[in-house]
Amino acid sequence: MRHHSAAERKSQSGVDLNVTPLIDVLLVLLVIFMATVQLKDQGIDANLPPDTRSPDIVALPAQIMLEYTADRRLTVNHQDIALPDLERRLREIYAPRNDKTIFIAGAASLPYGAIVEVMDAAKGAGVQRLGIITEGMRRSAQD
Repeated sequence: MRHHSAAERKSQSGVDLNVTPLIDVLLVLLVIFMATVQLKDQGIDANLPPDTRSPDIVALPAQIMLEYTADRRLTVNHQDIALPDLERRLREIYAPRNDKTIFIAGAASLPYGAIVEVMDAAKGAGVQRLGIITEGMRRSAQD
């Protein structure tokens, strides 16, 4: 009577374990893990407000709003200003700011050239983004 070795008994019983599919699954999981780690490092740039607890920092208004009325009166955040002084005043306002956005609301009866003058002054003062507030936007905000 012949005794079979352990290897022969395994092959006869069909219990051979094929590890190739397991390695494939492991490699796929590794690639997915590597891709998600790289995506996790990305973020969104944000302008955080200054620390208002510090006594040296003065709180700045959140938005700068320039209004140009039909009677040619200019205001920046409800403070009157003359057109020749506009660029200088806007430079002072935007010097300490990171967010260089201004919102302009002009009367519909003003000629296009008058609004362009104001926009030029804002761009000359270093403003990077201009938002135009229309009469329709104002009406919908009041409703």
